[in-house]
Amino acid sequence: MRYTIFATRTALPLLLCVMGSAPQSMKAQDNGADGPPKVLVIQREYTKPGKGGVLHEKTEGAFIQAMKAGKGDVHYLAMTSMTGPDRALFFSGYSSFAAWEEENKAIGKKAGLGAALDHANVADGDLLASADVSVWMRSDEMSNHPGNLAGARYMEITQYQIKPGHGREWEEAVKLVKEAYTKGVPDMNWAMFSNAYGTSGEAYIVLQPMKSLGEVDHHFAEDKMFLDALGKEGLKKLDELVAASVQMTQTNLFHFNPQMSLPPDAWVQAEPDYWKPKMMAPKKAVPPAQ
Repeated sequence: MRYTIFATRTALPLLLCVMGSAPQSMKAQDNGADGPPKVLVIQREYTKPGKGGVLHEKTEGAFIQAMKAGKGDVHYLAMTSMTGPDRALFFSGYSSFAAWEEENKAIGKKAGLGAALDHANVADGDLLASADVSVWMRSDEMSNHPGNLAGARYMEITQYQIKPGHGREWEEAVKLVKEAYTKGVPDMNWAMFSNAYGTSGEAYIVLQPMKSLGEVDHHFAEDKMFLDALGKEGLKKLDELVAASVQMTQTNLFHFNPQMSLPPDAWVQAEPDYWKPKMMAPKKAVPPAQ
């Protein structure tokens, strides 16, 4: 979703600043194949300078190996940043908080798994500058045709921090944006979540999965259609609502990282070459000419 509260650069952009951290005992029971989960746990890891990339993928691989060896029924999606500070995000989705609790209980009963995860955490921790966890709840009224993650490779994430006592203006702004997109760009889609734990004040994140970065170009090109549907009076009203309700907004791009993800079997079966990439065989050394 674009426009300034979600898109156009005319007023202000959409929000987010999602988080991620080494997945320890999080299972995506609602993995995104059928749409966004009701409860989204986001772990965020900020890597030290020069400690990301392959180095981080290697330490994260230890978590995946531990889960598989311990037969932990856990799945998560990992993403790494393309903009902003170097960081990795780990998304785990659940149908409820009770489902999250059940997963953690099940992990605790797996003999030896806890020790393996602790060992992986030590190695991973040496690469990290900081880490945190937040929990978000899906807002159906503020989402727009959220769809699923099938075929997605990138995600635009925007966060809005709402001014205290101005939640009503924010709700009106989102409603106005949805109505304009329905009229001018009916295929626009996004999923919005409100903060439950781990963040201060009232905040929302907007998630837009994309199959290619060409969709970013497409979204910018649709700004005019959105503004035409909104109209001058609508734009004036939206600007007023945003100015009254939004304290901070930030948008960033991330790309999915299969090497750091532990996807459900259905994802792997649908796209095995992507979620389980084949390792390239080392090239044979060419003997020197005699």
